[in-house]
Formats: sequence, C-alpha cells, structure tokens
Amino acid sequence: MGPAKATTSALTAVLAAGVASVAAGRLASDAALKAPPGRPLPTEPRLTVHGTDPGRITLTRDLASLRPGTYGLAGDGSHAVVGPVLHSAPHTADTVVRRLERVTHGTFAAGDAVWLTPNVYVGNPRAALGLDHADVDVPGELGTLPAWFLPGQRDTWVIAVHGLGTTREQVMNVMGFLHSRRLPVLALAYRGDLGAPRSPDGLNHLGETEWRDVDAAIRYAVRQGARRVVLLGWSTGATMALRAAEHSTVREHIAGLALDSPVLSWEATLRALARARHTPQSLLPLAVRAAQGRAGLHPDRVAEIADPARLAVPTLIIHGPDDQVAPWEYSRALARHRPDLVALHTVPDAPHAAMWNADPKEYEERLRRFLTPLM
Repeated sequence: MGPAKATTSALTAVLAAGVASVAAGRLASDAALKAPPGRPLPTEPRLTVHGTDPGRITLTRDLASLRPGTYGLAGDGSHAVVGPVLHSAPHTADTVVRRLERVTHGTFAAGDAVWLTPNVYVGNPRAALGLDHADVDVPGELGTLPAWFLPGQRDTWVIAVHGLGTTREQVMNVMGFLHSRRLPVLALAYRGDLGAPRSPDGLNHLGETEWRDVDAAIRYAVRQGARRVVLLGWSTGATMALRAAEHSTVREHIAGLALDSPVLSWEATLRALARARHTPQSLLPLAVRAAQGRAGLHPDRVAEIADPARLAVPTLIIHGPDDQVAPWEYSRALARHRPDLVALHTVPDAPHAAMWNADPKEYEERLRRFLTPLM
C-alpha cells in the first residue's frame, strides 16, 4: 500500500470512529431526553419474582429490593404495593421477602421481571383513594394540559408536578395528606405526558421548557380563585417549580416551593443516566454535548438553577444521599447558602424521587410543618 492510500485509509478510519462516537453520544443522551413517563429509569434495576405467598412476595436480592419503606411493584401489565422487608421470613441467600400489601391489577408469578416504582397508587384519585376530583383542562403554550383538581376549602392551592420516569399518579402518594389539610390540589400532566401535547422536538428538556406548563397551571389556579400557590415538584418537576418561581409573570402568587429530589444540574443527571446505561466514561462528555445541541440546554443554566441568590420564597427540599440521578450535594449547597429560606430534610436509603416511599409519616410531617404557615 502506497503512502497516499495508507493516509486515506487512516483518515477514513478516524472519521468512521468519530461518527460512531457522536452516534454513541447521541444514543447515551436518550436516557434523559427520551425518558418515557411511567417506565423505569436506567438507574432502577430489574428484579425477578421468585415466588408469592399470601401477604408475601419473594424478589431477587439487591440493594433496591432491600430498601426500607413502601413502593409500587410494576411489571408488564401488573402493579402491586410492597411494604417492608420481612427479615424473619424463610428465604435463600440470593432472595428477599417483602410484605405484599395488595395487588392492584394483573398477576405476579415466579420468573416475572419487575421493578420498584415510587407510584404506590394507579388510576385516578377517585378509583385509588376514594377522593372526588374533577378532570380539568389547563390552557398551555402547546395546547390543553389535562389535570386532576381535588377541591379544598383554602385559598392556597398546591400545584403538584411529577418528574422523570413517573406520571401524575405519583402525586396521589401525598394527595390524601393534602386533602386532610383542606388544600386544593392541582396535579398536572405536562408536555410529553399521556393526553398532553407533545414537545415540538419530541424530547424532554429537563425542565428548561416544561416550566412554562407550570406557569400555565399557576395562571389557571389564579383564574379559579387561588390567592396563593405552593409548587410541589419531584425530580425535573422540582426544576420546573424553581424555573416558574423565577420566570413566571404571575410569580407573586407563589408562596413556597416543596422540592423532592430536585434536578439542579442537568449535566450531572444526564451523566448519571448515561452511565447507568453502561456508557463508557470516555463517551460521557459526548452525551452531554449531544443533549446540549439536541435540546438547546445551556451550561450557564446549570449554575443558574442552583444559584441561591435567585430564591425568593420559603423552600423545603427533601432529598437523600442515595439518589443516583440528581446528586444530593447540590441540594445541600443550596440549603447551606440560604438558611433563611431553605429547609433541607435528608432521607437515607431512598432512590431518586422516592423520599415519601422511604418514610411516609416523617415526609408528611415535614410537609405539614412547611405548609402550615403558608396556608
């Protein structure tokens, strides 16, 4: 082979490798930008059912299946609620037995693939909780946004927004508690959710554009008689709440923010989700750049969203060090720099956006203390 031909072959190989790397980075960015509602994030391991007995279910032994608390257990076409680990129940070295609280729908048999989910309730508030609600339409930037409205006697509304990998069904975890405080609740489905408009590019923007749907929900609440609103958000829903509190033209109605596992750095979250998909370390910067280019995400907004100087209302952050999607350190830093406005409640042994599941009673008590002066 002559020198010219060898050089051409080498350049072709380099270009091919470069194209392959870019494609791999784009694919890795899908873990965050195309995270479908109601499906497990790549950080959530698949488990196997090893058997069931009355009031018990045996699962693969894993850090996930050993978590304390109450979780939904989802499979293809099935859903159940599992409670604490039953340490005294007979089991093998590679299995865990948890209390089986109830099977919502479907069946579970040995060999079934399942995963834990924060969504303990499925359906709607009437079917799942026996709470009367109205299905309302919120006029949004891209079209009509469906929402559940749970009426209450107070003129402070809670606008609740789910995050990555979940649906508005997650709000039902705390809906009974909020109803007991006589607070009206608006549980929003936003762009990309079932029944809501699709984002123009079909991508999740990690709150950078979705916050406008929260803004629309605030406007709707004010038109319906709300004097003040508290924004309650999980994951990227918490990010949307922060964005709305800063940029909404009706932000004077926002009395407070309650943030569960907030995504305060889209770069860190995207890296975590790409890494969970077994993306090689060398390709993680490409995944970040791919997301930046595809979704119009800006590096300067990483610092902006976590900037303590931008907070203007009382804020409760509920987060934990075991979150593999949204690093807890950002929440700690925000609380450390704004002790006048931010209260941080730390929850150990809880995955992303599942702080309530780990300890529902303590979660609701923290929420009660926060909401009481804002009602």
